[in-house]
Amino acid sequence: MDYLEIKGGNRLSGKVDISGAKNAALPLIAMSILGKNNTEFSNIPRVADTQTLVKLLVNLGANTKFDDSNLVINASIINSTKATYDIVRKMRASILVLGPLLTRFGHCEVSLPGGCAIGARPIDLHLSALEKMGANIEIKDGYVVAKATGGLKGANIVFDKITVTGTENIVMAAALAKGKTTILNAAKEPEVVQVCQILNDSGIKIEGIGTSELIIHGNGGELLNLAKICVIPDRIEAGTYLCACAISGGEITLNGVEPSHLVSVLDKLSDMGVRFELEKNSIKVISDDKLAPVNIITTEFPGFPTDMQAQFMALAAVADGVSTIDERLFENRFMHASELSRMGADIKLNGHIATISGSSLNGADVMATDLRASSALVLAALRANGITRVHRIYHLDRGYENLEKKLQNLGADIKRLSE
Repeated sequence: MDYLEIKGGNRLSGKVDISGAKNAALPLIAMSILGKNNTEFSNIPRVADTQTLVKLLVNLGANTKFDDSNLVINASIINSTKATYDIVRKMRASILVLGPLLTRFGHCEVSLPGGCAIGARPIDLHLSALEKMGANIEIKDGYVVAKATGGLKGANIVFDKITVTGTENIVMAAALAKGKTTILNAAKEPEVVQVCQILNDSGIKIEGIGTSELIIHGNGGELLNLAKICVIPDRIEAGTYLCACAISGGEITLNGVEPSHLVSVLDKLSDMGVRFELEKNSIKVISDDKLAPVNIITTEFPGFPTDMQAQFMALAAVADGVSTIDERLFENRFMHASELSRMGADIKLNGHIATISGSSLNGADVMATDLRASSALVLAALRANGITRVHRIYHLDRGYENLEKKLQNLGADIKRLSE
């Protein structure tokens, strides 16, 4: 099993290219199920999660061709509607095939999902919405067994809680449904917006894109000529590199980014004393590694993203003062706190609120517990005195493309080794 060995203390400099967004690529790959043609993708990140979902589609009968960051999927020849446990257990986002399979075939079986252990992320909202669209759903032997005899029908959907994958699943299901579907309290994340834009460009009229109210005009079951898809930049990867420079000190430029997707992250880094120069598709970040404390509340886009909370805890651990982080979205997303404490971080937890008093960090052996927690440990290691070994980095590989190589190119002393 691989681990990362990091010697802290190096300032960063240079340029880094940001990959396509994992969280955008996954629903778009699932969307290919709705296509009657080859679906062509560019800027696909070569991370474990995208490769897992591609493998799932191959198991369903699709043909795929992966070439660097380009992907072609022919899902028109899919001959199975059962997404099996051995793949779905590896990644919660596999549930994204539920809506497309059901709306296209009128039946499917999808294993209950697995993934990061960061708290309950039930799919009840997905299932209740599909039931309102006429689906009959039961949980049997660990699978969601869904049937929609005669196809799905448009409905009014009100999400009790904002759900990104739920919104994406129902938007895709509604695309081939009969009639109009209205989703209230829809997620507004850039990844959701891209799903809607691609469907809209492919002939499905969608009103309210980018707002909390979406109106999808279904075409009654006709497969789509999906437009070519260039995956948007990964705002969480970009935010992680911004934090890497902030905690290490130095000056780096991020290329291939969308600054408007990072407003809340940039605002908090600015509060901590980090400086920026913004261009249309790039951000130059400048840090003297002296960080002010920060107060953060995670919330849905355009608020501060929960996927950046762990990285900012690492920054807060070395800031000059006391910071607070209020995690409002996931109840178990402070598991990295105990590992940061092994490095000398002063963190006190009270329910969903973490209080962090800045101190110096020292290298240690630490263990990743989920995807973003692993990146927080890497950030802390960049600043810590001595050598840190980050274990169980298969979590890291789920969402970051060539992280150690990109950091090496920026001047970090980091290498991948095997246990």
